[in-house]
Amino acid sequence: MADLVLITGGGGFIGRHIIDELLERGWRVRVLDALIDQVHGSGHPQLPQDVELVKGDVRDPEAVSRALQGVDCVIHLAAEVGVGQSMYEIARYVGANDLGTAVLLEALINHPVQRIVVASSMSVYGEGLYRTADDERFDHARRSRSRVAAGLWDPVDANGGQLSPAATDEEKPVDLASIYALTKYVQERSVLIFGRAYGVETVALRLFNVFGAGQALSNPYTGVLANFAARLANRERPLVFEDGAQRRDFIHVRDVATAFRLALERPGLDDVVLNIGSGRSYAIRDVATMLAEAMGVPDLKPDILGKTRSGDIRNCYADISKARALLGFEPAHRLEDSLAEIADWVRDTVALDRSAQMRSQLEAMGLVS
Repeated sequence: MADLVLITGGGGFIGRHIIDELLERGWRVRVLDALIDQVHGSGHPQLPQDVELVKGDVRDPEAVSRALQGVDCVIHLAAEVGVGQSMYEIARYVGANDLGTAVLLEALINHPVQRIVVASSMSVYGEGLYRTADDERFDHARRSRSRVAAGLWDPVDANGGQLSPAATDEEKPVDLASIYALTKYVQERSVLIFGRAYGVETVALRLFNVFGAGQALSNPYTGVLANFAARLANRERPLVFEDGAQRRDFIHVRDVATAFRLALERPGLDDVVLNIGSGRSYAIRDVATMLAEAMGVPDLKPDILGKTRSGDIRNCYADISKARALLGFEPAHRLEDSLAEIADWVRDTVALDRSAQMRSQLEAMGLVS
């Protein structure tokens, strides 16, 4: 009989694609998901008939124990997601992400599995890797409040020297700039520590900006591409913080699903952290412009706000050499080749634009400057 994998938070955007990937490869799948309204709205996700859904919160020991019966491996996705929201709903994020992980790991003591793959985040890096004018590696870039307040968006070295962004590898030290980043790092470390103590193989995948059809368009704390799509679908200009030149790595959800499958299947993989991104960088304002063109509304230019949110970083994009070497991972879907797919999906989807509401909430908390 095929191995059974439990996917916590498997009813969400990423989880549904992982389910499809695993079913195609002969895995059996069970999902534990609380189905919260911010992610799912009032409806339930349409899961394949062969997938068992255990509706429950990952913080509920009884629900977790029930979901783990007979399971061989775990993919741990369950988490609250959103840098901005995490800065004022702190208890919610720490509870769901870190307490939830703790409850899962305690349950695994009595329900041992072979391997756990946990979804971590590029947010743990804070600013990505930079290089100095002399081409020296610079691991500890941070932006000062005074420079940001003056509209000087780019970090500099200790002497005020110019820095150039570079692809961020796993050796770059973490620098936690938001509560969300802190909780994701705790999830990652908790799983790895547990694995060493109990002899469970563990893999943490640090996901960069995930995009694709099926993302929650009405959740303003989801991916930036979905936020832009929701604005454009409602004939509103995409909201872009700072000057829009900040750079990010966008990875298609189908490539992410492949990475999770590989992380389950590769023999001998243990106690390892891997970047999962496209290995490419894009300026945010360019992404907004490309998406507007794909959606047939090129006149809706990005609204460059000239403001920053607490917890935001300037540049971070992935070096995926390690994932290539250990997983055989190779992204197959480039952002610029996938925007037509996004546009087609948005046309058939009700997109409630809540970006203005999100911005107002952050401003009311003093988290936009």
